[in-house]
Amino acid sequence: MDQEQILARITAMVDDEKRLRASLAAGQIDGATEHERLAAVERELDQCWDLLRQRRAKTEFGENPDEARARPESQVEGYES
Repeated sequence: MDQEQILARITAMVDDEKRLRASLAAGQIDGATEHERLAAVERELDQCWDLLRQRRAKTEFGENPDEARARPESQVEGYES
């Protein structure tokens, strides 16, 4: 994925988050369903942000950004801000 594709995916996932929250508020889904789906979206978002950071760092240091790879959820979820 190139930078534009990653940013488009991030935007789509943020929209998904908003829809999930709106569905909960409207009573269309229950809290457990919202929590489960939000957790999955948040994990994927973390992976996308990490991939984007990797690509930008490689570009900054003269490396090929296409060599950046998505890291497993287990790895990105352990990061501290």
